This record gives sequence, structure tokens and C-alpha cells, in this order.
Amino acid sequence: MTTEKIGLHNLTPAPGSHRNRKRLGRGPGSGTGKTSGKGHKGIKARSGHHGHGGNKPHFEGGQMPMTRRVPKRGFTNPFRVESQVVHLSDLALLAPGTEVTTETLAAAGLIHGNKGPAKLLANGEITHAVTVRGIKMSATAREKIVAAGGLVEE
Repeated sequence: MTTEKIGLHNLTPAPGSHRNRKRLGRGPGSGTGKTSGKGHKGIKARSGHHGHGGNKPHFEGGQMPMTRRVPKRGFTNPFRVESQVVHLSDLALLAPGTEVTTETLAAAGLIHGNKGPAKLLANGEITHAVTVRGIKMSATAREKIVAAGGLVEE
């Protein structure tokens, strides 16, 4: 006896697991015509109310909803750029004399390649010289890199 491999062409649901959907509002013969099984009038017969999950979203039983009660303040800048922080102590993991770029930092696992630009901060010390290319950094980090014999290029 040969068994056929499972593929998209021969998948079927388990017997009895699939039931046809209830077609509402399709005439008196269907059993769910006219009011579509919701009865007559009332809040539960209205659209947008009392389906799966209860009330309308943000409806709080008639009291003033939280979204209208709480004062709105401030501004969210849609163009904000969130930098990925790299500490000077993290550069100790790289070999001396290495060229530090976003690619080498991503390869070393210090940043994620596609989650925004990297920024070097002066937390910790650096003992060996490195060349830093195309990475933003704080002024103190720049001083420490140059003091260790390193090079900073924009």
C-alpha cells in the first residue's frame, strides 16, 4: 500500500469539524429571515451592538468614556528617529584596529540592522584603537576614542 504525501492539493478538514455558516436575512423559509435571528427592536437588535465581545468598542454603559474624559495634550512627532544605543564598553568586543560601521556592529550583534541608526555613547572605557565611520556619537565618546589612539570619520 502506498501513502500519498500531504500537500495543499489533498488537505480536507476532519469529518464533522466544518459546519456551513449561518446565512442571515435570506427569506422566511430559511428560519433566519427578516430580523435575522435578533428578535424585534431593542439594543441587542441594533447594528454595532452586542455581537461577539459585547458592546460597541469604548462604550462604558453610558458614563463618559475614558477616551473623552482624559485630557489630550502634547504632540507625537511622526518623523522621530529612535537611535540604537551602543556603549564604548561594547566596542571592547571588537578586535583592535577594526573599522566600526553599522554593518560591523550588526554583524557583531550589537545592533539590529534595520531598526534605525546607531549612536555611540561614552559609557565604559575603550583601551584599543578603532576607526569609526558614519556613526553618530556623543562628544565624550569621540574624545575617548581619539584619546585611545582611534580615528573618527563622518
